[in-house]
Amino acid sequence: MMERFRTQDLRAFVTLDGSEVRELVAYRNSTAKNQSLAEARLRPGQSTRLHLHRTSEEIYYILSGMGKMRIGGQVDSVEPGTAVLIPPGVPHQITNTGTNLLIFLCICAPPYEHEDTVLLDEPVDAQNA
Repeated sequence: MMERFRTQDLRAFVTLDGSEVRELVAYRNSTAKNQSLAEARLRPGQSTRLHLHRTSEEIYYILSGMGKMRIGGQVDSVEPGTAVLIPPGVPHQITNTGTNLLIFLCICAPPYEHEDTVLLDEPVDAQNA
């Protein structure tokens, strides 16, 4: 049986890092066991909190908008079509530096859990990212 999910049918929630997320596929709504896929959104000027995941490896894939991605000590621009690998245990943060929503996919293996997230810092505004 095909498991099919549409973003517009899912309720958004705010993760510990401060992004608005719609979990597309995870064990909470499907038969997926080893990974999760979510769509995240940040408003212009908004940043996630600097954080890490103890066990999850994460990939961000930018769908629309412009931003800056901080991973460890590196900061680089991200735009649509950019994929960024975030290893477990590495601090990271994304900031919307554009004038439109920054929309990106988050793929986590093992699946995203609030308990796996460690907050490290307060958010920074886009001018200081």
